[in-house]
Amino acid sequence: MKLAAVDARDVRHLNWLRDHLGEQIIDRVIVTTGRTAYRRKDGVAVVPFALLGP
Repeated sequence: MKLAAVDARDVRHLNWLRDHLGEQIIDRVIVTTGRTAYRRKDGVAVVPFALLGP
C-alpha cells in the first residue's frame, strides 16, 4: 500500500461534511506525503505537505 495514495475512504468525512453544510464549505483538501498535487473527480484537492512551506 502506498502511503500517499488517496482513496474514497480517506475523503468520506470531507464529503459528508460538504453534504451537510453545503455552500458553507469553501473547499476540501487532503494533505499527503505524496509528490503531486491534484484534484480528485469528487472535487477534493490532494496536496503534498512539501508544497505548503519553504
